[in-house]
Amino acid sequence: MVPINKKHRFINSHSLPENYLQQASIWFDPIVESLLKHHNSEKKGFIAGVSGCQGSGKTTLADYLSISLIEHGLRCVAISIDDFYLTQQQREHLAKETHPLLITRGVPGTHDIPLALSTLNALLNKEGSVPIPRFNKSQDDRYPKNKWPIIEAPVDIVILEGWCLGIDAQTEQDLVQPMNQLESLQDTDGKWRKYVNRQLETAYTPLWDLIDNIIMLKAPDFDSVYQWRLEQEQKLSQKNSASEQETTKIMSPAQIKYFIQHYERLTRHSLNHLPIHCQHVFKLSKQRQILSHKSPPPL
Repeated sequence: MVPINKKHRFINSHSLPENYLQQASIWFDPIVESLLKHHNSEKKGFIAGVSGCQGSGKTTLADYLSISLIEHGLRCVAISIDDFYLTQQQREHLAKETHPLLITRGVPGTHDIPLALSTLNALLNKEGSVPIPRFNKSQDDRYPKNKWPIIEAPVDIVILEGWCLGIDAQTEQDLVQPMNQLESLQDTDGKWRKYVNRQLETAYTPLWDLIDNIIMLKAPDFDSVYQWRLEQEQKLSQKNSASEQETTKIMSPAQIKYFIQHYERLTRHSLNHLPIHCQHVFKLSKQRQILSHKSPPPL
């Protein structure tokens, strides 16, 4: 459980209701205990993944687990796969050379996987200072390196969270039909979705292989993503001052509806196929309340 002296800071940083910690202690403290047990048995550092669609509460859960594990005396850090997005310049080049839709961050193929692998391996296996990349979503670009936080390695547990974490590739047949208007109008030949799928088959496999276990926050359906993503954008807007609002890239409701179409295919795929690969699955309501917890049997 999050210690008393850190409760208010945790609640405020995530704009959470006061009863979050009570519910978290019921549902998530057993996960903390299982991670502690795993660490004690392995006697080496490892990565625990938190997967779930946009707005499902991944970052909040990752921070809760990290704070709780630190309270138990472990060296722990929570990292988002979002912080390993390619820079805006890199995505512009990718969009020009491969497909225009790759200018939009998020889908597999828009992350710097070598940077992610080197950072995670350094955190677990090296000694000394490790800079952790940070991505500024409001500017749609990576923060300069002099603003990256520094973590002292090695750590005991890395909590890695991300919307596409652990998702496997689709079959060729799955890619034939467009998923939505974006794919129908802007990916008529399927080149974009085939590229994204190929990245899952190749570049992302070594990253998924580093993850010892995955905790999934399972949305009831894809329709919930729009409302949850809208809430995220509103929080981002509230954190920025009036002067910052003029220069940041806060999305409107219409822009969000367009934006999430980039994620729809793999989000739907993950809801159907990812749970069996996870060690813990939390089923969520449309209000993001936890309805149940299930540990699928080992494969």
